[in-house]
Amino acid sequence: MTHKTKAIIVKTVKYGETSIVATMLTAKFGLQTYLIPGVRKQQQKGGKSILFQPGALLDLVVYHQELKNLQRIKEAHWAHIYDNILSDVVKHSIASFMMELLQKTIHEPEVNNDLFDFCEDCLIFLDRADAKSTANFPLFFSLQLPQFFGFKLSLPDQDIEINSLHLDLKEGFFLAEKPDHLFVVSGEAAAVTAELLKVQHPSELDQFLLSQEQRRFLLLHFMKYYQLHLPEFGTMKTLAIMQEIFG
Repeated sequence: MTHKTKAIIVKTVKYGETSIVATMLTAKFGLQTYLIPGVRKQQQKGGKSILFQPGALLDLVVYHQELKNLQRIKEAHWAHIYDNILSDVVKHSIASFMMELLQKTIHEPEVNNDLFDFCEDCLIFLDRADAKSTANFPLFFSLQLPQFFGFKLSLPDQDIEINSLHLDLKEGFFLAEKPDHLFVVSGEAAAVTAELLKVQHPSELDQFLLSQEQRRFLLLHFMKYYQLHLPEFGTMKTLAIMQEIFG
């Protein structure tokens, strides 16, 4: 039996001489892994191999069997054709960062329509975003993604002065007094994080005039937050690449 579903390609690895195995976040089945035979051979003939790259948004017709770890695809087509993500080195690096972050946070094939819609909307927005919003986009995505996995940062209490905030990365909330451990963000960085958490839509990101050094500092600490709450998180390979591209 076949099923239609949208999918976002999270990761691909080579399999054999001509095939790939693609991990995808699907709207209908959650995180799934598909064997795509012969696709690397098709690349030499101008085939559909361009579809199967991280960040691609696809419409699929798939065969699905619950007890199988490796599924099969009958048909694959673009669900959305990007204008920039696949060709712009900055946006491509951000999309790669997003996909690695997804890969490290999703561990079960549970259906989560809100997560899928969020990721789809983020990729489409990033493709069209201006330079200011693009530069701040990794911060937005990193702060919003944990809400789907139960460890989103809490907004600070209104009675705490914005300039007196301390973000406790271990506990996931803001304090007026600095906690007695090293996993904390204080001062301007904590205040910026609190304001970023209030962003309802990424179109608001152009209001944040941050230096590259500020973004680098915040992202490193946001990744520490993930590491503290997801023991198997490890390190982000795409983070260094993205930051090098940003300069």
